[in-house]
Amino acid sequence: MISATELSGLLSGRIGSLTITPTGDVRIDDPPPGAILPGSFNPLHEGHLGMQRAVVVMTGQPVHFELTVRNADKGELSLLEINRRVAQFAGRHTVILAAAPLFVQKARLYPGRAFVMGYDTALRLVTPAYYGSEAAMLAAFAAIAAANCRFFVAGRQIDGRFYTLADLTLPVAYAQLFTPIPEDLFRRDISSTQLRERSASQGGTVS
Repeated sequence: MISATELSGLLSGRIGSLTITPTGDVRIDDPPPGAILPGSFNPLHEGHLGMQRAVVVMTGQPVHFELTVRNADKGELSLLEINRRVAQFAGRHTVILAAAPLFVQKARLYPGRAFVMGYDTALRLVTPAYYGSEAAMLAAFAAIAAANCRFFVAGRQIDGRFYTLADLTLPVAYAQLFTPIPEDLFRRDISSTQLRERSASQGGTVS
């Protein structure tokens, strides 16, 4: 669990990242080696764990989770909500906390790392409108490439169709940064939203 002081440090930029080990130890600006799977983890589910396992198989390297405490679209999480989500990893996995919602910001925090994501996140990543212009998108990719970062992308079922990296239009100069996660290593056709809706319909809570 993290304190209000630690969260304030993240949000103000005094702290770049907080790493929480499975035993609850907290390290400041000391992210572990390996790939990083960012997300909101509301809840942590088998889709996240399946992507993690697939990239471990592909690379032979560990994959750690990153909870983004400041989301580009949804704003900042409260301390209570952050600690609720962090509790899902206790005794199981390392989770990194950071207030860097954009991948160009993550590349500065974690140079030389691979990022793991689903198709829907990758779609936003290669859509110029999310940056304001194509030039801004290409500048972001130039910075990501300069930091020696890359991406592993898992397929996702949307409206009955399974979409993969092959369905995306990638910036030609940076297409080599992207690697597909093969469907035979990972496929799970349910989202965090669907899990929350299922829990609500059953009168339960998702943690």
